[in-house]
Amino acid sequence: MNQSDARPYVWMLCGSFSFAVMAVLAEDLTRTPSGAVPLCDWQTVAVFRAALVAVFGAVLAWHAGVSLVWLRPWRLWVRSIAGSCSMVCAFYAFGNLHAEDVVTLSNTFPLWVAILSWPLYGQAPGWKMVFAILVGITGVVLVEQPHIEAGKWGVFAALAAALFSAVAMLGLHRLHDIDPRAVVVHFSAVATVFCATAFLSTTRTQPLERVTETGVLFRLLGIGVSATIGQVFLTLAFGRGAPAKVSVVGLTQIVFVMVMCALAFDRSVNATAIMGTALVIAPTAWLLTRSNATSDVKK
Repeated sequence: MNQSDARPYVWMLCGSFSFAVMAVLAEDLTRTPSGAVPLCDWQTVAVFRAALVAVFGAVLAWHAGVSLVWLRPWRLWVRSIAGSCSMVCAFYAFGNLHAEDVVTLSNTFPLWVAILSWPLYGQAPGWKMVFAILVGITGVVLVEQPHIEAGKWGVFAALAAALFSAVAMLGLHRLHDIDPRAVVVHFSAVATVFCATAFLSTTRTQPLERVTETGVLFRLLGIGVSATIGQVFLTLAFGRGAPAKVSVVGLTQIVFVMVMCALAFDRSVNATAIMGTALVIAPTAWLLTRSNATSDVKK
């Protein structure tokens, strides 16, 4: 593999690390250890995440002389709307689950593509694909069993985020002619509207004034910076590389988050969770590297 071919996958690796940092900071703001109240509501964090990336992305685009795109092409709107729905679902999940659980579930989007390809494209899954899907579902159950038994809707929100992410990622590959910074600004602007709607229409428990606290403000800025870096790298990777192969590299985000959470929150990882995570990653990677994966993505 020459330097040109390898570049998209290096970009995706960097993007995965950046998004892992964002995920850990998001949990740090929204989690409730030992019965304590969270520093922020998930709605507040989501608004700042989207708005800060929109501002940072616009500054990067302006500095580079990049023209922003708003109305066309229509696929840009598909990517932005699907990504915005995914963001709202993901941050709701962050408010109810551990970061590694959210990231693991969110990265099941290839399983969604395989499941939906039958009704949408008339492609009946073969026995190998059915087996891979069942293995992935088993992994999800092993990882999330305590949360499912507790009736936490965050599990289903994270899975919904994966579904919307599948649509958004597929759309990115068709936008390779648009500068990544313009794509990031469009998506983040639309996401800000979606997150603000969730902020205004759902119940919050923490006052907005908490964002002025130094610790909270620095965490929110960290989320904005890391999300901006990750978004640019992700857009570059999917715009220049094969979506299936890029997505496999993106699975490293699960490992990054697990390690970071173990270090940041002194959280032990039990054997069941490790086995479940492996059962999610393995069939997901297999689905992405199938010989016809790229052609499926381009449809």
